[in-house]
Amino acid sequence: MPSRLGDAPKTEAERSRHRDRTQGWRSWYKTARWQRLRRSVLKRDGYTCQATGVMLVGKYPAPNSPVVDHVRPHRGDPDLFWNEDNLQAVSREYHDRVKQSIEKRGRH
Repeated sequence: MPSRLGDAPKTEAERSRHRDRTQGWRSWYKTARWQRLRRSVLKRDGYTCQATGVMLVGKYPAPNSPVVDHVRPHRGDPDLFWNEDNLQAVSREYHDRVKQSIEKRGRH
C-alpha cells in the first residue's frame, strides 16, 4: 500500500529544507537583525535559562546551549517575532523537549 504521506521528507535535513521553502518567515532567523536581537536577549537574561535556571554555556548541540525562544509563538506574525518582550533565553534541552511539547499540544 502506498504511503498516505506522499512525498514526506525522509531526513531531518530534507524536512528543514521543505520548511524553509514553505514557511517564508524562517528566513528571518538568518538575518543580521535576528542575530543582534538574539545577542541582546541572551545578555539581558544573563545567559541563564529563564525556565530552569541552567547557565547557557554549552555549544550547539549541547543540552545547555542557548536558544532564544518566543514566549508566545509568532506563527509568522512579524510583530510577535521581532518583539524583544516576547523573547526569552532558554536551554536547548528545555526548548526541544518541554517547550515544543507544550506548543504541540496547543498551549503556551
